[in-house]
Parts: sequence; structure tokens; C-alpha cells
Amino acid sequence: MNGIDMNRLTRQIRQWGTKLGFSQIGISDIGLEQAESRLETWLASHYHGEMSYMSRHGTRRTRPAELVEGTVRVITARMNYMPEPMSDSEAALTDPETAYISRYALGRDYHKIMRSRLRKLALRIERLTGPFGYRVFCDSAPVMEKPLAEKAGLGWLGKHTNLINRHEGSWFFLGELYTDIPLPTDTPTGSHCGSCRACIDVCPTGAIVAPYVLDARRCISYHTIELHGSIPVEFRKQIGNRIYGCDDCQLACPWNRYAQVTKDPDFAPRHGLNDARLIDLFGWTEEAFLQKTEGSAIRRIGYQRWLRNIAVALGNAPTSKPVIRALKKRLEGASDLVREHIAWALDQHDRGR
Repeated sequence: MNGIDMNRLTRQIRQWGTKLGFSQIGISDIGLEQAESRLETWLASHYHGEMSYMSRHGTRRTRPAELVEGTVRVITARMNYMPEPMSDSEAALTDPETAYISRYALGRDYHKIMRSRLRKLALRIERLTGPFGYRVFCDSAPVMEKPLAEKAGLGWLGKHTNLINRHEGSWFFLGELYTDIPLPTDTPTGSHCGSCRACIDVCPTGAIVAPYVLDARRCISYHTIELHGSIPVEFRKQIGNRIYGCDDCQLACPWNRYAQVTKDPDFAPRHGLNDARLIDLFGWTEEAFLQKTEGSAIRRIGYQRWLRNIAVALGNAPTSKPVIRALKKRLEGASDLVREHIAWALDQHDRGR
């Protein structure tokens, strides 16, 4: 790296990032002592539930140089994804017959998109600097992406534990490029949540147990995506019509009044999943599920959990003959997991009669 102007290289990295479709690029050092302490406390409280991978890698998660030897800086990229106006999302959420899917999952799988563009960024850097050490990540390894993004000046950690950008809200993805290039670092922005409790108060299951502390075992996103077995009965009513993830805390956050609908076609809703009817989705065969979730983050939960989640939502839907008929029809040949949730759903309608 002798003879390379690091300040000029940093400016070029930001310019290349913009051309690749990133909303913002930030650079941080690798000191995560405070984040490591918070993670240890969170794990000790068992707030991670069945997500054993959160503790599996030890300090490699919080010490980047242990994960990728030689790392001295992390380039973090932010990419806006909000696929539609928030008013449209709110309308879907308040219609009990419509399936609500977390808006990040309506388009193409962001993991692949972010990693592909970060690799292109690394190749552009390499053309200028020559070979250098790097590795690209996007939810693909034990990386403390939000604390790193916070250190890189991309935003601050909100009370809901999502990153918030003062000018563009929180509807964005993060990806990282670990590197051995000693680039100049950015300055954190500081928190701007103040006394606001909107995200805490709106959470249907009370998963934000304290400001900046999320108990995943109470979180709808955890229950509908991460959890492999039965959804706890005590949370099924609060799930409402949310069949994949939950956006309530983002919809309530006042900083998202600055969020803009993305212009990136990769994140546009596909197969009408932004306002699909629960009954229609419950009728999908496994072949249809695989075909219509190809290239989507939704596919990771698999067909059985997809049916499990929709069964719960149909149990929360208004009682009608089509709903009852759809539930009973799906009982035939259902797995034990799905059958349990259908039985619960039918019981909800029996109780309401």
C-alpha cells in the first residue's frame, strides 16, 4: 500500500459504492468492546432463544481479526429497500384477511445482492491497490453488523435494536467488507431517540423488554422465521396476520417519515406478496411455494413452517365459511406441526361462535 493516498482511496470507495447502488458507505475500526459486553449480557439472559449460532463462535463475532486474520478496518455498506409507501404496509397489516410479510422479504434475497455488490466493490479497490486481504459478509457469518455500522457513522442503534439513519430511517440492509487496508475511519453520529418509546409501546408481544434490549423469545420475527417447532400458544393471538416477520417497530418509528421508497427493482414486491390473501397462500402446494419463493429470503423457513404460520393467521382472521373450509381441507395429510396449528385455529373460530 506504499504510495497510496488513503484519503483519496476512501473518497473513491464511496463513489464506487454509490455507483453500485449502495445508499451509504462507512468505515470503522474493529474495536467492539462495548458491543461484546452487551452481547455477553444478552446471551446470559437467554434472550437468543433457540438461536444457538449467536453463542457458537465465541469472540470471533465481536473481534473481527479473530474471524478474518489481518483485519484492521470494516467497510460497511447500507442499501435502502423499502418497497412501497408505509401507508400501504399499514393497510395490509390492519386487514386481518391479508397476509403480512416483513417488507424486507418481498423482493429478491438481499444476502446475495449485497454480497455480489460488495465483491464488485472489492475488485474495484484491488484494481487500484493491487492484491489486499478482504472478506465479504451479509448475514453470512458471525459479524456484529449493527455496532460496526454505528461506529462507521451510518446511524445509531434504536431502542428496538435496529439501526436508524437520521436522513433515511431504518428500512435498509447492511453488508460488510473486512479488510487489512488501514483506511481513515468515520465518526459515529450519536443517538437521537431521546425519550421516544414508540417502538417499545407498539410491539404486539412486548419483545422490547427495555430500551435497546430485545427478548427474541417474545419476538414475532423469531417465532415466524427462526423457531422450528411449535409457536408458543401465548403468542399466537398477538401474531395477528403476520406470517413472515414483523415490521411494527419500524412502522411506528418517527424517523421513518424520512424513508423513501427504493428505486432498486431487486427489492420490488414479487408474486403479489405485498397484499396477498391468507386463504390463497394457504392453498399453495409445496411446488408452488418453491417456485414463488425462488430467489427470496422467505424460502429459508420451508413449506411446513410457511403453512404453520398461515394457520395461526387464519385462526386470527374473521370467522367465515371459506376460512373454516380452507383450514379443514389442509388437515388431510398435514404434518404434525401444521396439524397442531390448524387445530388451534379451528378452536379459535369455535370459541367465537
